[in-house]
Amino acid sequence: MSIEEKLRQLKEMKKKAYEGGGPERIKRQHEKGKLTARERIDYLLDEGSFMEIGVFVTHRNPDVKQKYYGDGVVAGFGTIDGRPVGIFAHDFTVIGGTISESNAKKIVQVMDTAMRVGVPVIGLNDSGGARIQDGVASLGGYAEIFLRNVLASGVIPQISAILGPSAGGAVYSPAITDFIFMRRGPSYMFITGPEVVKAVTHEDVTPEELGGADVHAEKSGVAHFVYDSEAEVFEGIRKLLSYLPSNNAEDPPYVPTDDPEDREDPDLNYIVPADPYQGYDMKDVIRRIVDNGEFFEVHENFAPNIVVGFARLGGFPVGIVAQQPLHLAGALDINASVKAARFVRFCDAFNIPIITFEDIPGFMPGVEQEHGGIIRHGAKLLFAYAEATVPKITVVVRKSYGGAYCVLGSKQVRADLNYAWPTAEFAVMGPEGAVKILYKKEIAEAENPQELIDRLTREYREKFANPYYAASLGYIDDVIEPSKTRQVLIKGLRLLRNKRQTLPPKKHSNIPL
Repeated sequence: MSIEEKLRQLKEMKKKAYEGGGPERIKRQHEKGKLTARERIDYLLDEGSFMEIGVFVTHRNPDVKQKYYGDGVVAGFGTIDGRPVGIFAHDFTVIGGTISESNAKKIVQVMDTAMRVGVPVIGLNDSGGARIQDGVASLGGYAEIFLRNVLASGVIPQISAILGPSAGGAVYSPAITDFIFMRRGPSYMFITGPEVVKAVTHEDVTPEELGGADVHAEKSGVAHFVYDSEAEVFEGIRKLLSYLPSNNAEDPPYVPTDDPEDREDPDLNYIVPADPYQGYDMKDVIRRIVDNGEFFEVHENFAPNIVVGFARLGGFPVGIVAQQPLHLAGALDINASVKAARFVRFCDAFNIPIITFEDIPGFMPGVEQEHGGIIRHGAKLLFAYAEATVPKITVVVRKSYGGAYCVLGSKQVRADLNYAWPTAEFAVMGPEGAVKILYKKEIAEAENPQELIDRLTREYREKFANPYYAASLGYIDDVIEPSKTRQVLIKGLRLLRNKRQTLPPKKHSNIPL
C-alpha cells in the first residue's frame, strides 16, 4: 500500500470516527435539542485547540457486534481562554454514550495526565450509564474513574456538566467533582429511576420531578449552576474557570481592573435599615464593593439564606460567604451550613482568599433542625473555617450572635483581619431573649412585665448593639465606614498575599460528615 493510499485510509477512518453513531443518530440527538459530543467540545474550547486521544479505541466485548471508533467517549485536551484543560464528553449517538471498559480507560488517561501536568478536568455527561453487556468490566471502569476523582480532589479543579441522562453509578463521578452544571429539560440525575421508585415505593414520578435540574438546584443542592441551554452552560463553565487556578500549587488568575481600589460608595453607609428586624439584600452590598459589581454566585437557588460565590477585589479572585437577611433572616440551617462549608473548603484548597460578610441572628431553632443534625452540620462550617489557611477577612455588617459569631470567621478561628461596620451588634443572643433569661425573676414579679422587658431590651441593645466592646477586647481590628469597605479589603488582601500558615502534621482531618 502506497503512502497516498495509507493517508486516504487514515482520512476515511477519522471521518468515520468523527461521525460517531452515524448521521441518523446525530439527527436524533439534534431533534432532542442536544449537541453531539464533538460539537460540545468545539463550542466550549478555544477554536482549533482540541487535541484528541483514543480516536480509534473500540470495545473488545464479543457479545457486542457493532464497533465504533471512540467507543462512545470523545476525550483529550484543549484550552479555554488560552489555559489548558482536560476534557471528555460522552457520545450518546454511540451505544447511548454508555461506559465500557475501553472508553473508561480514555477518561482515566485524561484524568491521570491532567494530574501530572496540573490542569482542570471537565466532564460533559450524557450517558446511559454502565454498559450492561460489559458487566463487571464496565463497573470496574467506573470505579477507576471514581478513584481518579478522589485523588484529584483538591489538586486540580474538576467540573461536570450534566447535559442528558446520568443515572445509577454514573452520578457518583459528577458528585465527587467540585462543581456541577445542569441544563434544564433533557438532563437529570438519580440513583434509581422512576420505574424502580414506583416498584419499590409505589410513587409515580417523572424523571424531571425525580432528578431534574431545578430539583437538584433548589432541593437537593447537588447542582451548583442551572441554565436553559447548552450554550449558557458552556459560558458558565468558562466564567467559573476565569476565577480558578489551574491547580493547587498556583495562585488564582489576576485580571487587571479599571475599578479604582480606593473607590467609595456612600450608599453603603445607609444600606442597613435602622430597624434591626428589617431585611435588605446582601447581594447589593457585595456588588457595591467588588470589582465592577461582578459577582458569580454559586448554589444560587439552594439554601438562599446564605450566599456564596466568586468575585474580584483589585483584580484578584476572592471567595465570598455572606448571610442573606431576606431569607430566614440569614440564620444558619442545615443546608446553609453544608453549602458554605463545602465552598470554604474549595477556596482553601485552591488558594482563594475568603471574604465573609456577616449578619446572622444565630443557628435556626426547631425540632426539625435539631433532629436533622444541625449540631453535626453546623460543625462542618466551623471546621471548614478553622481549618482554612488561606487569607480570611471578616466584615460584620450587622448581627453577630451566639455560636454563629464563632463559626463565621471570628478572630478565634484564625481569621486574619476582622472589621465591623458601626451598625454591628455582638451578643450571645438576641436582646429580648437574653433579657428574658437574665431577668426571669424580676419579670415574673413585675406589675407590668412587658414594660420591663421593653426597657431592659433597650438597655441591652444600647450596650451590645455596637461593635466597640468587641473592638476593646481586640476581637475586631477596626470599625470602618461602610462606604470605605472596598479599599479596606483590598489593602488587607495586599498585606495577606504572601500569607503562609500550616496545619499540624496528619494523614487527614476527620470532619464531622
